[in-house]
Amino acid sequence: QTEQELKEVVRRQEEKMLQLIDKSGEVTRLTEEVSQLKRSLQHAETRAKVLWEEMQGQEKPKVDAAYIQERVLLRQELDKLRMLLLEKEDEKLQLSNKY
Repeated sequence: QTEQELKEVVRRQEEKMLQLIDKSGEVTRLTEEVSQLKRSLQHAETRAKVLWEEMQGQEKPKVDAAYIQERVLLRQELDKLRMLLLEKEDEKLQLSNKY
């Protein structure tokens, strides 16, 4: 009887572990989805910022799509470089705190 109880406890523990693994996978998937949504939002904000700046600088709205696209790409590259700089500064701070 004790052996049967132990087997049942082990079976329940295995079920709980499988549930935790499933939840962990879902959390990872959701985290990736949030990251993708943040990138999309940043892209849209950058595009809106560039378009707004262009519209502010013109009396009559005339849009040169190639010029605006180039500005959007440059702004995105600038944002990426700023993010890389912040990441490197964070890494440097973590390493200096570690040592």
